[in-house]
Amino acid sequence: METGIVMGATLELAFIGSFSVGASLPPDVVTGGILGVAFAINSGAGAETALLLGLPIATLALIVKNIYNGMFIPLLCHKADAYAEVGDTRGIERMHLISGIGLSLMLGIIVTVSYLAGVNMVKGFLDAIPEFIKHGLSVATGIIPALGFAMLARLLINKKVAPYFFLGFVLMAYLKIPVTGIAILGAIVAVVMVNMPKFAASQPAPAQGASHDDEDDF
Repeated sequence: METGIVMGATLELAFIGSFSVGASLPPDVVTGGILGVAFAINSGAGAETALLLGLPIATLALIVKNIYNGMFIPLLCHKADAYAEVGDTRGIERMHLISGIGLSLMLGIIVTVSYLAGVNMVKGFLDAIPEFIKHGLSVATGIIPALGFAMLARLLINKKVAPYFFLGFVLMAYLKIPVTGIAILGAIVAVVMVNMPKFAASQPAPAQGASHDDEDDF
């Protein structure tokens, strides 16, 4: 269990900066993670092997999802349109459920069959990899998660949030505050910053004092 969690977390870090942008879908980290980690554990390998196998598997799973979305989903959409014309909301709901369940069922079958059929093949493939390549993959395992964070930071960091990012870095690097503590502190700061304008707007305006001109003294 512990080995699976560590390998899965490594894959998640590698994919953390992958987002769906418009019609472009990221690799399927779920399918790649399940098969990559399962193959690596059964082969007695480490997280670098899970990453080596997980990335191409996730890309292949994405191709399968695109085929499903391009061929099967339009049929369900047309059927849902037909139900909409006659006001059958239950039919529309069924098409919606079938689309999601069908994709999950298809990927589940693919994962199961791939695992049962590919364990021995993957073991043979890993045994044939030279040792220096395995060492390079081990080094890359530490670099790719950093690349995932960099991709995420490129999307999220701007002039407004950059100071908080570096504040969290300083708190962890120099004050040795755990990541959980920094996350809690960040949540508190976020709540305060969001509610501060509302609190300021709810305060009554200060009363304007009577103005006195110098001529009033005469």
